[in-house]
Amino acid sequence: MALEEGARSCLLRVRNRLEQDIKPSYLMDHMISDGVLTVDEEEKIRTQVNMYQAVELLELLLRKDNHAYISFYNALIKEAYDDLANLLHDDLPNISPSVYKSFPDGCTPYVQTVLSEGGVPQRPVVFVSRPELVNRIREKLYRLQKEPGWVTVFGMAGSGKSVLAAEAVRHHGLIEECFPGGVHWLSIGQLDKPDLLAKIQSLCFRLEQSLDSQSLQRPPNSLDEAKERLRFLMLRRYPRSLLILDDIWDSTVLKALDIHCRILLTTRNRSLTDSVSGAKYEVEVESGLEDNKGLEILALYTKTKLQGLPEEARSIVRECKGSPLVVSLIGALLKDKPNRWRYYLCQLQQKQFKRIRKSSSYDYDALDQAMAASIEVLPDEHRDLYKDLTVLEKDIKIPAKVLSVLWDMEPEEVEDILEEFVNKSLLYVDSNNKPYLYYLHDLQLDFLVEQNRNELESLHTKVVRQYQQHYKDGHPTSGDDECLYWIRFLTYHMAKANLSQELYALMFSLDWVNIKAQIMGPAHLINDYVEYGPILDKEVYRHFQEFLSLNGHQLEQRPFPDVVQLALSEPHNSEVYRQALVKAQEGASRGKLYIDWLNKSSVESLSLLVIHPHQGSIYSACFSHDGTKIASCGASKMLKVFKSKSGEKLMEIQAHDEEVLCCAFSPDDRLLATCSSDKKVKVSRLDLVFEEEHEEQVNHCQFTNTTRRLLLATCSNDKFLNVKLWNLNKPSSQNTVFGHFEPVNHCCFSPDDNFLSTSSNDGTVKLFQVSSANEWKTINVREMFTESDEEVLVKCSTWTADGKRIICAARNDVWVFDVETSDMLLEIRTNRLSMVQYCHACPTSNLLAIAYSNYAVELWDLGSNKKMADCSGHLSWVQRVQFSPDGSQLLSCSDDQTVRLWETKKVHTSSAVCLKRDSDVLFTDEEIIVSAADNCNRLWIGIIYWNRLLATLLGHTKTVLHCQFSQNGQTLITSSEDTTIRVWRWQSGECKVLQGHKEQVRCFSLLSKSPTETTLLSWSFDGTVKVALTHMHIHRTAHREAILSCHVSPDGCFFATTSADKMIKRCARLWPDFDLLSGLRIGHQDCVRSCRFSWDSQRLATGDDNGQIRLWSVKDGSLLKICSRDGKDGMDSLHGGWVTDLHFSPDDSLLVSTGGYIKWWNVDKGEALQTFFPTGSALKKIHVSPDFSTFVTIDNIGILYILQRLM
Repeated sequence: MALEEGARSCLLRVRNRLEQDIKPSYLMDHMISDGVLTVDEEEKIRTQVNMYQAVELLELLLRKDNHAYISFYNALIKEAYDDLANLLHDDLPNISPSVYKSFPDGCTPYVQTVLSEGGVPQRPVVFVSRPELVNRIREKLYRLQKEPGWVTVFGMAGSGKSVLAAEAVRHHGLIEECFPGGVHWLSIGQLDKPDLLAKIQSLCFRLEQSLDSQSLQRPPNSLDEAKERLRFLMLRRYPRSLLILDDIWDSTVLKALDIHCRILLTTRNRSLTDSVSGAKYEVEVESGLEDNKGLEILALYTKTKLQGLPEEARSIVRECKGSPLVVSLIGALLKDKPNRWRYYLCQLQQKQFKRIRKSSSYDYDALDQAMAASIEVLPDEHRDLYKDLTVLEKDIKIPAKVLSVLWDMEPEEVEDILEEFVNKSLLYVDSNNKPYLYYLHDLQLDFLVEQNRNELESLHTKVVRQYQQHYKDGHPTSGDDECLYWIRFLTYHMAKANLSQELYALMFSLDWVNIKAQIMGPAHLINDYVEYGPILDKEVYRHFQEFLSLNGHQLEQRPFPDVVQLALSEPHNSEVYRQALVKAQEGASRGKLYIDWLNKSSVESLSLLVIHPHQGSIYSACFSHDGTKIASCGASKMLKVFKSKSGEKLMEIQAHDEEVLCCAFSPDDRLLATCSSDKKVKVSRLDLVFEEEHEEQVNHCQFTNTTRRLLLATCSNDKFLNVKLWNLNKPSSQNTVFGHFEPVNHCCFSPDDNFLSTSSNDGTVKLFQVSSANEWKTINVREMFTESDEEVLVKCSTWTADGKRIICAARNDVWVFDVETSDMLLEIRTNRLSMVQYCHACPTSNLLAIAYSNYAVELWDLGSNKKMADCSGHLSWVQRVQFSPDGSQLLSCSDDQTVRLWETKKVHTSSAVCLKRDSDVLFTDEEIIVSAADNCNRLWIGIIYWNRLLATLLGHTKTVLHCQFSQNGQTLITSSEDTTIRVWRWQSGECKVLQGHKEQVRCFSLLSKSPTETTLLSWSFDGTVKVALTHMHIHRTAHREAILSCHVSPDGCFFATTSADKMIKRCARLWPDFDLLSGLRIGHQDCVRSCRFSWDSQRLATGDDNGQIRLWSVKDGSLLKICSRDGKDGMDSLHGGWVTDLHFSPDDSLLVSTGGYIKWWNVDKGEALQTFFPTGSALKKIHVSPDFSTFVTIDNIGILYILQRLM
């Protein structure tokens, strides 16, 4: 829009005065920040001689619009040209259309309707206009007309940010031009995740109410779901609408609401929007009012004309430095006692309170004095109640019910008292929440703490005692605001009250762990143990912290897991296990099913902490340089930062449009760099994006190790220009490093930052001088592989702490080279069946960490070339490892979506046998004999309770897929990928080979009950079923695709097969042939991987790759039950993966199934009774004792589980 004529005339009228007095360089910075002046225009003005710069600026201003005039006016104010600003003030343009000038500020009936529907608060009863600030906010909001973005209104508490935000949108032209989709107000405040979810649910419900009834949906169950629901509503149903977020305290709220829409927010923290993407604009609200505005507030409170105010009124405004909060406090007091002007002025002038400062921009003098004056007018009994508020945590809102417990009063009586506090401006109320939430301003709380410092312990003790009296029958679990407060802060009050015994009993209770983890999540619990651990029993504290640290990712699942069952997997000497065993035995006596892990003493959990930060593979994770934070990124496109001690999330942003391949902290931890397959490099907190330099995906990024000369190195899949050094003060790279002509996978600075190493698909590691970007030398790793013609891709390189050696990884080897001579010093021979994904040298010792594709992490001593530790626990490829700066910890991240932390001094090599998942078990009265293949295809047979190896059988040439004992235990039958079946007399080693299948023999069943005659039913990936009796073979093609499972009914009349073709076939067994009775396909949408007849041969259970279990009638093939059908949206129904094995109990009332974990079901109801989470995953089969009390299985990392039902 063109500059209004009145504004143009004003500029021409005072032009000479402006040209003589202003310094354009100071003003132009503000105008560029406002976006009304470009950098090129600024440069053109600066090229003029000083005396003509002002002339050029005003000439340019006359050609611009109303926004530029307002920005110029605001710049004059900021640079203290108050006299010049006054010359322009009267002609400030109204940027709304003139047609609406007949309404005050363009607030038409249409605007009132829009704002009312959007929940925008009305003007307060005591209201004074602040047009300069309102116009400044509106000017920023007009920037959102064409694109989404953020407008932040920030300033100190009590400065009127919320009122200003509401006033800014009370304008017809603004809404019509920029936000025709409406304006929607959401009051936030200090929230945890459950509260934030409830807020967004409420907003979604409000938005959907305006749509047709068919658009109504169930409330979203998680923040991610709520975010997507709100994104859909704002972008599709309410396009070009404005979302106002009032009173934002935490960047996590913004990240949860970062939905690419138009947002206006009010906050104290100017930097909150650093964590989100999009265009950003700011408006600062001054902490103090002008004298005339402060006087206007007092006049409105006392219903007096400005001219009629006593002299004390002006003194009060000046004495409190124009603080809106203080003026309102005094005004509220004068409303009831209008003859106390002199008294309240004396209170402000004479009271000597301790000066409180939180930052240089906060002056708390006036608030202290107003606080004292306000409290003195309270009745004595209410003064004591107000003192009780001293125990509250800062920034926490509480419902009246919490104070009802503390004061032992009826909630209605408490609400009346709180209303009095609010009316006296001694307390604030969030009336947008139902029930209302109450809170103290930080400064009010600081004042109370200072006043009652000697009584803090007794005040906190009162809180604890009142809680214990009120909830003597058990902790609250309702999940409402009152429950959330007590569950979150009870430990805080106990610690502040120095109630060590009560705190000990509470925190070392599985009941408390169960309640708090379910309501608040595991991170809050872990933080409690970190914070209060020093005052608790160290040994027991360690037990509970380890339990939560290693199982936190399980406690985040919904439905919520059984904490007692999880705790039964803890070591036998753990207090956690002791409590769980007692509770499990009590539960078992009442008919609840619990499972104990008998042989867990042979398995060590060496992880310090397990975190599940992403949905999708994690490609990179790194420590901050102070070791307190960890950043991670991966396939989810997100960058997340969390505490290294507890896993509590600190930051979350969508970093790129495609997979994020690497992240790195700057040496001072202020910056975070990321690179991606979208070909971009980004630096968070500087908002730098380098997107035109690389032409292919960027694989790795790393900062220099010190800030002496801060550079960022990146490498990519580009053919030639694939390594770059970035100077963060420039928009383009400082140097392009030439040398590689194939993709570069990794780059790494030497410890002294003098050299940069690069690892490439051309089979070399090159060292470049950082100062010149010239190649120094090349290490040809490809030459190390003389026996193979295959290409050699160097994955990564790492420098030893002294910078004298460089280590690189290629294929399944790790090589150590001398930097000066390029001589190979050491070859680390790793697992030949696995590829090295990454390696990292410890910055403080001789240790080297290696990550593998076989899910393992190993620690090696470079001095002795000896493996020092196996770090087992990941369930998929390990993509990255990194030592902490002090070398005490090691992190690893994996495609299994977890980040694991390890203590380098505690991890060690394991002597346990690593078994494959195909096995058989022979249950006897006194012992359990297990037969399983190890990773070398040797058959391992052992007595579990004696831990003694009985035999090792060699013969199969490929992987053993299945093994089973005969009924008398003297014969062992095995099948293999080599297409054969072998029948062993395992004690003598005698072997008979059965052939006939064309592809791998997946499995078989024993049909003969004779101890001397072996009859087998076998099935294969070739789609055939075969019966083998001595040397005779009968076969039938049963499926078009691979047969995945087969089972014979206990009565011998039927057998069933399942296949990758999603079919289930039920056959009658008629010798010497068998006939197909029926094929079942209805229901299963994925491969049907397992089947099992019930013991009475009346039911057939089947499981598929979607984790679904179905029960069928054998008689007519009808569907009887679908297990966990109602929980299809939860992880409970997914079984953690494929359903691979099924077994009925002898009475057919229970069913056990394996997949990602083990589940026990009630057959009649189809309900899950219990879940056991193994250390690994992808369980293949489970062996069940005849009495259904003992269960044996092996997970994908080779851990053997002997499980027993507690009776």
